[in-house]
Amino acid sequence: MPIDLNADVGESFGPWSMGDDAAILRVVSSANVACGFHAGDPSTARRTCALAAQAGVSVGAHVSYRDLAGFGRRFIDVDPAELVDEVVYQIGALQAVASAAGTTVSHVKPHGALYNAIAHHRDQARAVVTAVRTVDPDLPILLLPGTVVEAEAQAAGLRPVVEAFADRAYQPDGTLVPRSRPGSVLTDPDAVARRVVRLATESVVEAVDGSLVTVAAESVCVHGDTPGAVAIATAVRAALDDAGVTVAGFR
Repeated sequence: MPIDLNADVGESFGPWSMGDDAAILRVVSSANVACGFHAGDPSTARRTCALAAQAGVSVGAHVSYRDLAGFGRRFIDVDPAELVDEVVYQIGALQAVASAAGTTVSHVKPHGALYNAIAHHRDQARAVVTAVRTVDPDLPILLLPGTVVEAEAQAAGLRPVVEAFADRAYQPDGTLVPRSRPGSVLTDPDAVARRVVRLATESVVEAVDGSLVTVAAESVCVHGDTPGAVAIATAVRAALDDAGVTVAGFR
């Protein structure tokens, strides 16, 4: 069965550069482009969308809390109505930028603290789902399985796309190990590649305690800001190809 390989890109800001987007986009099938609230700027977004279009990679809106200083990794108790507007704004902005770059926005992926919050915070989950549905009810949303946002998306008629993470450690309950803990981010390209092949072929991932967690994912994320991100993404793609797993977008 094909699997999508996605990466968070477009996170440079002005003179500050993060990651090698051009290299990452040569090996993934979907790109989550920062919309300016946690990272990125208009020029970076347009350049990244153009690179994605040239590579035949699908573009997604990587929406976030309005938190440039914290890179979107801090929970914000934002009013749900305001959150709806902020997510609508981010998707709309990237739609315009993508159009100018010769492509379109084909999915939405919440970022960082927002991604984690809507796994259990119903009001914010509903706000994100409402925003996506308001802009375009045909836009799929990337999320963790068994979460509040998955249920809200299904209830609203959106397509939830279950995602797994190549370079993040898992807890036995299927949630991600918080970044504040040692070992939460995996950086060994070969180990990550083996893990992704197992995930793609067996739908399981090994948790930090050695137990196996079932994750029937349609897409696997490799973070563009992880140390050695290009080497990790390249190793993952090569390992999937060697295992006979087709890498293709989920649409």
